[in-house]
Amino acid sequence: MKNVYNKYNENDITKMTLLTEDYKKFLNDGKTERECVEEIIKRIEAQGFKNLNEYILENKEITPGSKIYVNNMNKAIALFIIGTDKITNGMNILGAHIDSPRLDLKATPLYEESELAYLDTHYYGGIKKYQWVSLPLALHGVIIKKDGTKINVKIGEDVNDPVLGITDLLPHLADEQMKKTASKVIDGEDLDILIGSRPLIIKDKEEKDLVKANILNILKEKYAIEEDDFLSSELEIVPAGQARDFGLDKSMIMAYGQDDRVCAYTSLSAFLNSKATSKTLSCILVDKEEIGSVGATGMYSSFYKNAITEICILMNEVLPNATNRVLQNSKMLSSDVNAAYDPLYATYMDKRSASYLNKGLVFCKYTGSRGKNGSNDANCEYLAKLRKIMDDNDVSFQISELGKVDIGGGGTIAYILANQNVEVVDCGVGILNMHAPWEISAKADIYEAYKGYIAFLENA
Repeated sequence: MKNVYNKYNENDITKMTLLTEDYKKFLNDGKTERECVEEIIKRIEAQGFKNLNEYILENKEITPGSKIYVNNMNKAIALFIIGTDKITNGMNILGAHIDSPRLDLKATPLYEESELAYLDTHYYGGIKKYQWVSLPLALHGVIIKKDGTKINVKIGEDVNDPVLGITDLLPHLADEQMKKTASKVIDGEDLDILIGSRPLIIKDKEEKDLVKANILNILKEKYAIEEDDFLSSELEIVPAGQARDFGLDKSMIMAYGQDDRVCAYTSLSAFLNSKATSKTLSCILVDKEEIGSVGATGMYSSFYKNAITEICILMNEVLPNATNRVLQNSKMLSSDVNAAYDPLYATYMDKRSASYLNKGLVFCKYTGSRGKNGSNDANCEYLAKLRKIMDDNDVSFQISELGKVDIGGGGTIAYILANQNVEVVDCGVGILNMHAPWEISAKADIYEAYKGYIAFLENA
């Protein structure tokens, strides 16, 4: 595997730079799954995509060239560009997830202790809890009031905003703390966000929890919310700050949420920039992968199959097994990040089977853990076809596993689609610091992934 920069000319560098600058903007605008869906809808509607509900309500026939999207509860989205071939002959599908590890606020999060105000949290997805202390953090999300009013919240991103954070114990007093294992240095119940210390001044009247009262007063003035409104909210704590170039050579990007928004972005961009084909093209970007793809907005949800069924009806392809026929004739790249080789942690990697920065798009024949448990194990015939597609289109790629066999492992959405008989393999971008508040990707790998996804859509 050669470093991809060995084949790049100035035109390649220019295209890579334009793509990755837009990618950084996408990351900054979409730090939650809701924000991602909102940004995606802005982009696709500008290119003529219509909500499937419009076709259903008007009983409007779907024809070749129709551009359709399905917004699932503002937290997952499916896109379709209808081809000239029957949809029951299958689609070419790109899939990724748009949720990322974070801290979620509990239903009744606000409390005061020793004249300090805190927000109580429950972490989401696999994190190293100690990595989240002593960082500037931001609050993103939505609050829905009883009357249905929706209030968008974003605090900590503007340069004039305050930031929030989790405190840590000073080293002078940390002898006992430092004897704990890394997983216990910070307990989950101690990941509480410090948000204030100034009491509400009430003259000639004594009241308890005046710091909390002051925070509630600020929230009421800025957002017109009461404490009970937290009960119907989805508020997420994420690292505060923008995606940045990383390295003196600016060859990498450091940002929050690159697992898996680097694959979501490249899938979306490739989907929107691919040439029309006889086959219907689809891109599905889902929520909840980090906690098992469960729930109404995860890949296990029926919303994608329901959308396909509705499209089949509106295309007059009405068969008892039409939806199943679409899926069993489809091919998919399930795009998720891979753990790039880090020489500082070489003992955890199989060097011959690892992915490397600047070596291109990563294919992972199987994920899972300890004996391929929970994996989608793609067949070799499919891999051979993908190899040819990538080589024919000058896409640099590599084959990888996720660490040494007995060390650990992970999963993606691939096996869920495979259970529907879709021909699918995992692929994506190698990153460092996976699941940390700040992850690192290589710009060249992002560009090669984008090229590879276009090649797949147009040729699979």
